[in-house]
Formats: sequence, C-alpha cells, structure tokens
Amino acid sequence: MEAFKAYDIRGVYNKDFNKDDVYKIGYFLPELLEAEKVLVGYDDRESTPEVFEALAEGITDRGADVYKIGYATTPMVYYGTAKYGYNASVMITASHNPPEYNGLKVSRENALPVGYDSGLKELEEMIKSRGINPVSPKKKGSILEHDIKDEYIEFQKTYLPDLSNLDIAVDISNGMTAIISKQIFGDSPHYIYNELDGTFPNHEANPLTAENREDLKKLLLENNSDIGLIFDGDGDRVMFLDEKGKFIAPDLIIALLAEYYINQDRGKNILCDIRTSWSVTEHIKKLGGKHYLWKVGHAYAKLKLREIDGICGGELAGHYYYKDFFYCDSGVLTALIVLNVAARIKKEGKTISKLISELDKYASSGEVNFKIENKKEVMENLKDYYFEKEEPDEFYDFDGYRLEYKDWWFNVRPSNTEPYLRLVVEAADKKMLDEKLEEIKAAINI
Repeated sequence: MEAFKAYDIRGVYNKDFNKDDVYKIGYFLPELLEAEKVLVGYDDRESTPEVFEALAEGITDRGADVYKIGYATTPMVYYGTAKYGYNASVMITASHNPPEYNGLKVSRENALPVGYDSGLKELEEMIKSRGINPVSPKKKGSILEHDIKDEYIEFQKTYLPDLSNLDIAVDISNGMTAIISKQIFGDSPHYIYNELDGTFPNHEANPLTAENREDLKKLLLENNSDIGLIFDGDGDRVMFLDEKGKFIAPDLIIALLAEYYINQDRGKNILCDIRTSWSVTEHIKKLGGKHYLWKVGHAYAKLKLREIDGICGGELAGHYYYKDFFYCDSGVLTALIVLNVAARIKKEGKTISKLISELDKYASSGEVNFKIENKKEVMENLKDYYFEKEEPDEFYDFDGYRLEYKDWWFNVRPSNTEPYLRLVVEAADKKMLDEKLEEIKAAINI
C-alpha cells in the first residue's frame, strides 16, 4: 500500500489503497489509539461513500462505535474531536488533490495529529502483520450521529467582524467550506463554486496553483472587491488576493495574524515554518512578539505551538494554527481574522495592497521545485558548498537546511512524498535574488 504518508493516509483510490485497506485501518485504529469511540467526517468525493462504509465496518468489527458527523470540513472534525473528548477521529478527504484521490486524516485525543512518526507507521505495520478477528455480532459497535455543524458555525462566528464596509470575493473551489460559507460570511460576498462537487469541475481545489486562482481574480476585478478569498478542498487552508487581484504570499499572512493577537495582548509567541520571510519575523519582533521557526507540516506545527505556548502560527502552504482552536488549523477562522484587518484598514483609507507592500520588504523566489532522485545527497552537497564559500550568520537544520547571510537566505528541503528538492530563496532586492537563484541552480547541477 502506497498511501501512508508523513502527515496522513492519501493516494489514488483503488490504486494506492482500496476498501480492503480502509477496512483494516478502521479495524486496528481503536487499538492503536485506545479508543472506544471514533469520530468520523467526510468530504464529497465520488469514492467517499465506499471509503466511509469500509472504515465504519472495520471500526465496528473491532467493537468500537462510529460517531458520524457526515459532511464536514477537516477543521470541523478537529473541533469535534477536542471539544467532546474523542480519543480518535478520522476525516475522509484528499484535501486539494484531484478527484481520483482520497485519504484519511487521523487525529488522537485533543485533536493531536497522527503522522507517520506518531502512529501511522505502527498502524501500517499492524495491517501488514496482524490478522483480522471480528468481535461477535453482540459486541459489534454501532454507527451513531453526532451533528456539530450549527455549534461549529457559532464558534467560528465569534470572530466575525462587521463586514458591511467590505466588498469580498470568495472562491469555495467546490470544496467542503460550501456547507458553512453563507452561514458564516453571509449573502453579501460574491461567491463562485460554492456548491459541493467532489469532481471539482471548475478547477482543482488547490489555491497554491496560480491557474486555480484565475476565476477568483476575474470575479474580484469585475466587482472592484477589496479582497479575495480562496479555500482548498477540505477547508483547512485559505489564501488571499489583494484588491488588484495580486496573490498574497501565505507566509505574509502570519504577520497579520500576529498583529491581531499581539495588539490584543493575547499572546506574543508566534510559530513560523522554516521557509518564512524575514518580512514576517521582523514584523513580529517590531510588535514585541517572538517568532519560532519550525518544521513544515501540521503533524509538527500543532505539537510545536503547544510546546512554545504560542498564540498562533502559519506556513507557506496556507495552513494557520490557533491556540484558541485547540492548536489546529482552520481556513474559515483565518479568513475571519484577515477580514477583521481588512475592515479596519479600509476605515482608515488604506487598501490591502498598501498594507502588504509596507510589510513585504524582500524579494522572494517562492518555492521552487527540482526533480531529483538523490535529493538528500544533493541537499548535503549544497549545504557544504555554501559553508565552504562563507559560513552563514544563522543555520537551521531541522527541516532540510536554512542558511542565513547578511542580505539573503535560502532553505532547501526534500519532499516527504515526491522526488523533489524544494528551494526558497529571499534577498534584499530582485537583482540579488536572481543572482543567488542562478548560483544555487549551478551548484545543484555540480
């Protein structure tokens, strides 16, 4: 089975995994997480009903009960897990992947993530090495309903600002946010693709890909909107366009979240992933806060945010985490905080593009991918090359490498799931950025 990944179980359904595999996952999950009850939500992919049926059969054959949310965003499942004390939960989703994919995001008590290093490896070994022995019909578990949708909406709305002075464009990407979008944001935003459709007929539900944002950009410009929002397939990510239709780098949003919380004196410790811009870390310091760089991925971020007693954090991929939300990520909660900022600055006569331009002081490459099979060897060679050339002012080695110099820095890290080496470069200006990018590309080919 090829579906066990660093952060979840995911792949092309009936190729990387199938209903028999899902049944076994369900069967061994209660033992792995010492759970008598498993909370389950799911997305709208065509394979999802079959996946749910197999998962539920496995769980109940082990004698545990399934508590079914039904259609849900991934953050809804996190909320239900932590709020109601479940020892285990599963969100059936493949997030932003194409429709032929499906997957399972597994959490334990307090909505703590179960990644490959924190349980999925053991689960995979159970499936490979252990036999199935279903309980007797009398001891078989039940499938029960646990509807938390209205309660979850009310929780999210505690962050809802007065939107009456804002013109908002929203692309739901035919994803799971469609089940709660209008109840939270109301009828006044301009919506596109706000209907559930797990075939994703309009564009893939991945807002990081530029072509997937084109329809939102068109909608925004046609309506002279102040800001654009685009959600991913399972609702745990959101990204933004300014009033000119320009994409806002997701790490810069961390600075807005930090300002929101620090100015309310609700916390000063902010988590950033290892690819985060100096623009963000310098802004956090200016606000009187403290930033902590850490590994990419929700399985790492949620634990680290607890460890540093952080109030919020974020990643370049558009995941944002909150102490107030059980240390989990939520696309809607992030959107509401950013809309708080947008509403405030509009009253001051300032646009989103102006705010971001004041914040964004450096030239960045964004994430550049190199298809390389021997990625770890190349990464080591690149690190050694720059250490020999000039020892860095700062060096981080917990997720690939980040080397910082006086006027520029770079992070190079291997993909956990694909034969890619991922690179981010940032420099004082565009000229230096271009020079350093070419220099690194040449060094990689050595």
